[in-house]
Amino acid sequence: MEAQKEYLLVINPIAGGNDKTNLIEAAREYAKNKDVSLLEYETTGKDDESRIKELYRKHKPKRVMVAGGDGSVKMIAEAIGHENVVIGVLPAGSANGLSVDLKLPEDVEENLEIAFNGGYMEMDMVSINDKMSLHLSDIGVNAELIRNYENSSLRGKLGYMLQAFNTLTELRDPFHVIIEANGDTVETKARMIVIANTQRYGTGVTINPIGKMDDGKFEIVILKSLDVFFIGRILAGKMPLDKSEDVEIISTDEALITTDVPVCFQIDGEFCGEIDRLDIKILHRQMKVAVPDAT
Repeated sequence: MEAQKEYLLVINPIAGGNDKTNLIEAAREYAKNKDVSLLEYETTGKDDESRIKELYRKHKPKRVMVAGGDGSVKMIAEAIGHENVVIGVLPAGSANGLSVDLKLPEDVEENLEIAFNGGYMEMDMVSINDKMSLHLSDIGVNAELIRNYENSSLRGKLGYMLQAFNTLTELRDPFHVIIEANGDTVETKARMIVIANTQRYGTGVTINPIGKMDDGKFEIVILKSLDVFFIGRILAGKMPLDKSEDVEIISTDEALITTDVPVCFQIDGEFCGEIDRLDIKILHRQMKVAVPDAT
């Protein structure tokens, strides 16, 4: 008799500030109907990565599903992305930009089918100062917004909108940046620099219209305009980046970015402090992630 297949479901209970009971119950029911064994691990914020590594070594699940936001998926990718396992994304955070770029449906049952049985793509990751980025990282105004959001008590879209307003009305001065990539050097003033492996933020805003997740390249999106209203329109998705002279996009596989002052920095929706230097390189086809159609 064939051994029952094991799958691992990792749940971040606090991601997005929403109740995940229905999603977990739906995953359990799906596993039961498919006659597979579903292991569950709930993150605590303490030693999660090492515990997930141990669970993977012990059980060697066929797939690992993640119920959380972009930060949760990144943690799983850092823990076991190098293993020969498909990671299924069940978006349940405040920042679900990766699921948008993967074109995952909003319907829970459809997402479960993809996570358990869908095709997969071999996705790039980006190393930034030896930290891993799956999706979108940046320095400047958006990272300030994320810092302010993390420090606030109000979650969800309303909390995000409130902090977006507060951030834009209390904006820091522009910073001076030097970008070395492809044998060239760009030197400019900027409000925001994006290191993009994909195209869209979780809000649906397209920040990198030429991005592909498996092409061995990442893009550096330079927002040169110093005008607050211009930046606000970008963050709200009201400005087409590829038609603006105030935006420059560099596609490369390696880069060095330095700034004249420490600048707020975020990776995949997680505030990472202030930096004045970013060493960046692509990690080609680093992880397998479930998608609606095999790519």
